[in-house]
Amino acid sequence: MNTYVITPAAGKRLMGKATAAHPAVQAALASGTVVIVAGTTNGYVAEEILAARGQGGGFTRRGFARGMTLPPSRPAAVAGAPSGASQFAGDVVLTDGIWQKGKTVFDVADSLTEGDIVLKGANALDVSRRRAAVLIGHAKGGTVAAVLQAVVGRRVRLILPVGLEKRVSDDLDELAAVVNAPGGQGPRLWPVPGEVLTEIEAIALLTGARARLVAGGGVCGAEGCVWLAVTGTVEEERLAHDLLRQVSTEPPFTL
Repeated sequence: MNTYVITPAAGKRLMGKATAAHPAVQAALASGTVVIVAGTTNGYVAEEILAARGQGGGFTRRGFARGMTLPPSRPAAVAGAPSGASQFAGDVVLTDGIWQKGKTVFDVADSLTEGDIVLKGANALDVSRRRAAVLIGHAKGGTVAAVLQAVVGRRVRLILPVGLEKRVSDDLDELAAVVNAPGGQGPRLWPVPGEVLTEIEAIALLTGARARLVAGGGVCGAEGCVWLAVTGTVEEERLAHDLLRQVSTEPPFTL
C-alpha cells in the first residue's frame, strides 16, 4: 500500500486522462457523438481527448467554462456568472471523432441518441452513494436541462468527472431542497443521474489499482488536496505510482 497527495489540479489531469481512456467514450469517438460540456475539469478532459486524436491545436482551457467559483475577494465568485477569462468559444463536440469547432451542447442536444456520450462536471459529490449535483445559475436550468432531456429521454450516457475536493456530507436531495427553497439567494443545486468519475475511479480505470480516500487538506498549494491510499497487485501499484508521479507536477489552475 502506498499513500499519495493529489492536488485539485493533479486530480483534474488524472480525471482527464481516465475519461479519455473510458471504453464508452472510446466507442462513441469511433462512431457517435461525444459532447464535452465546458467546465474547468472538463478542460483537462478536452485536452486529453483532442490531443490523443491529433486535434489539440486551437483548443485552450482558458475561458472553457460558463461559470466558475472564485474566491470571495474576486468578482464572478458564484457558478453561472461570466468567467471573464476570454470569449466563450463553445463546448467541445466530436462527431465520429472529429471536433465540430464552435458547436455547443445546445446545438446537438436534440440529435443525441443512445450510444452518444455527454461529459459534464459537477459541484457537489456524495462519495458513498456515487452521486453528484450541479450548481445552477440559469433561470431555465442551463446545460443540465438540455443534457437531461437526452439522458432520460433517449438513453444518452452521462459521465460526470468530479474531484473529491467537492465531497459533501449530507444527502444531495436534502441539500437541494434547502438550496432551492423559495426565498433563497444564490445558485440552485440539481442532483443529476450519471456515472460519477472521481480520482478513485480514474486510478482504477487506468491501472486496476484500488484507491481509498483517507485524508484531505493542506497548505502552500495543497489546499483542497486529498490523500489516497492505493492498493493492488505489484504491477497495479507500480502503474499507479508512475501515473500519480506523472500528474503530481500539474500546475495550479489559473485564468
